[in-house]
Amino acid sequence: MDNEVLARWNRASDSDAMSTILPCCGSNAWARGMAGRRPLADEAAVLVASNDVWRNLSPSDWIDAFQSHPRIGETPKAQTPTQSGAWSTQEQRKVADADAAAKEALSEANGEYERRFGRIFIVCATGKSAPEILEIMRRRLENSAETELEEAAEQQRQITEIRLRKWLQR
Repeated sequence: MDNEVLARWNRASDSDAMSTILPCCGSNAWARGMAGRRPLADEAAVLVASNDVWRNLSPSDWIDAFQSHPRIGETPKAQTPTQSGAWSTQEQRKVADADAAAKEALSEANGEYERRFGRIFIVCATGKSAPEILEIMRRRLENSAETELEEAAEQQRQITEIRLRKWLQR
């Protein structure tokens, strides 16, 4: 194994392994499942394990992960910086650069989404502009509750994969 991050994680206690990987997803059940899959040999094995664990979680575990994110267009609220918050800031970089009108439109759409589905909007924002995200959100507001939960879970899976790759490169 040539990845020192992964080697250290494979040797860590269960609780340390869970807390170390949790920022990649935000679901405690996912982090527990990943820690239980150790040792993992390489990035490919980590990604396969992550997808398998994620797809076998309950909807409440998915929502646990969703709650670890700031709203699209807002900065993380934590008083002290966290790895998850730093990643969210990077992922939403193009949204942060949007003009005031685009940010206001996102804020309004966020509110509409939360009223309709009872949770924050989750999208893999990496590389997407505020207008692109707004278009995606408006399209997804037409989804049924079940379809939207599945879509949000898939977006979270994509976010987790990106974050796992970043985590392994630290």
